[in-house]
Amino acid sequence: MIEDLLSLRALVVSPEQGLRDLFRHASSSVTVPIEVIEATDAASCRAPAEAADLAYLDEALEPGELTRVTSTIRATAKPAFTMHLAAGATVQSFETDGLAGKPSRLEEAKWLLERSVRVRLPSRVLVVDDSSTMRTIVRKTLAATRFPLEVSDAEEGLAALKLVREGDFHVVFLDYNMPNFNGMDTLAEFQREKRSVNVVMMTSTPQEELADRARALGAAFLKKPFFPADIEAVLSGFYGLRALNPKRA
Repeated sequence: MIEDLLSLRALVVSPEQGLRDLFRHASSSVTVPIEVIEATDAASCRAPAEAADLAYLDEALEPGELTRVTSTIRATAKPAFTMHLAAGATVQSFETDGLAGKPSRLEEAKWLLERSVRVRLPSRVLVVDDSSTMRTIVRKTLAATRFPLEVSDAEEGLAALKLVREGDFHVVFLDYNMPNFNGMDTLAEFQREKRSVNVVMMTSTPQEELADRARALGAAFLKKPFFPADIEAVLSGFYGLRALNPKRA
């Protein structure tokens, strides 16, 4: 597995020792090996930023200092994916690549680390649709997002169940309207088997009731046709992000 082969470096920039400690303690119990590097401002983050894969920037930084930190990270040879950590939902705009909730407890920091590593480690994705043309279209749309994805496909629900049972998929894009075993049947079976996979229900059917049923079973919902930005918005939620910066590609 990819996670067995790689480790990541996460830079936490905060004037608060408590937040830096929270991430450091959380990193010892996550699935993917993560080394937490600490900094308090732009000056102290300059050297560690060169080696960072992810950067969590605390809202407690002064606005000017937050801008300097972001600029310092972007000036490196391989810039880290930057996340503005905000405790409330009042942030309207942000300079970083993404916006995430600021953790206050160990469990929250662990949850954020576990999810946000997927912006740097490839997610294993399964596309399920009885139309080969649509599978190709979805594959191309996935390839146009800024997240690293490894994509497989299946032409119907029963085949998807077999693949998910045998493999370790992070996300399943599941067409609703398939013969014999449709998308809702497949989703229900994932739930019955307690599969820890994120599901995105896809359909061209203009029925809000269908979207509500999918969400009630824990799935996200996309109406065809959709675009890379739509997929990124869905994946952002799976990756622990409140939003992506549309100006950062």
